[in-house]
Amino acid sequence: MNMIPWKAYIMAARPRTLPAALASVVLGGFLAYVMNQFRIWPLFAAFTGAMLIQIGTNYANDYFDFIKGKDTAERIGPRRATASGLIPPESMKKAFTLVFALSVFPGIFLVYEGGWPILLIGVLSIISGIAYTGGPYPLGYHGWGDFFVLVFFGPVAVCGTYYVSALDWSWYVFYMSFAPGLISVAILTVNNFRDKVTDTKTGKRTLAVRYGDQFSRMEYLGALTLAGMVPSLAFFLSGGINYPGSLAVFYLIFAFTPVKNVLSFQPMANNLDMNKVLATTGGLQIVFTAVFMAVTLAGLYLRR
Repeated sequence: MNMIPWKAYIMAARPRTLPAALASVVLGGFLAYVMNQFRIWPLFAAFTGAMLIQIGTNYANDYFDFIKGKDTAERIGPRRATASGLIPPESMKKAFTLVFALSVFPGIFLVYEGGWPILLIGVLSIISGIAYTGGPYPLGYHGWGDFFVLVFFGPVAVCGTYYVSALDWSWYVFYMSFAPGLISVAILTVNNFRDKVTDTKTGKRTLAVRYGDQFSRMEYLGALTLAGMVPSLAFFLSGGINYPGSLAVFYLIFAFTPVKNVLSFQPMANNLDMNKVLATTGGLQIVFTAVFMAVTLAGLYLRR
């Protein structure tokens, strides 16, 4: 059955991944709010720019994975538009180029507000979005994907959003930014662990391929656990104690089932269960942000 072209582009944008990706921007804006540095228009521009860059990156991944022969008939992840023949390669190339170009418009406003640091962040984000699976040395194919998502979904997204609102630097915000970064690492770990068999066959050297099953299980558990500890560590390193945001560690209650599934997972080319775990782990990004915001606001209210 042929898919309507616009539906194929929506599918290729991976809309289910966007809320998790944008949670970092929401967290940065929220931290600006609780520090009385909140400004709505910079946050809106950062949110729009981040969404466009994420969609552009997803389109670029779809295109380059097909061009490099990494999406094969054995793939067990969500359907890819280019490999499935739904969108011609040249059309997908034009699509990610257009979306990255559109991200320049909110970027201009953000650069006007925040200066050269925001320009640097924007340029590096677009370059990295392409270089993740494109170029002569694709980062994701050589085991750098985990570091990439930790940095760009953590400090870059959270601190960048905070900076355009506050026009200032905060070590507390920097420490806090590692929470969404670590959960993003967990999301990627599920993806790479699921695809270990096919990635091995196609020469994609992710950490799951390089270091094996037990490493992937421990990386997943460790990333989620450390993310829950970040609020306490962030406040302690910033010189405080007993901060209500530390209660965000209880988001781990929702992680019990996916952790159990990952710890018992045995990679097989026909195993589809990890797709559900991937979706659930993406939801943990939203759960963590929501819990942290709720307990922080509650703490501020009780102090009044």
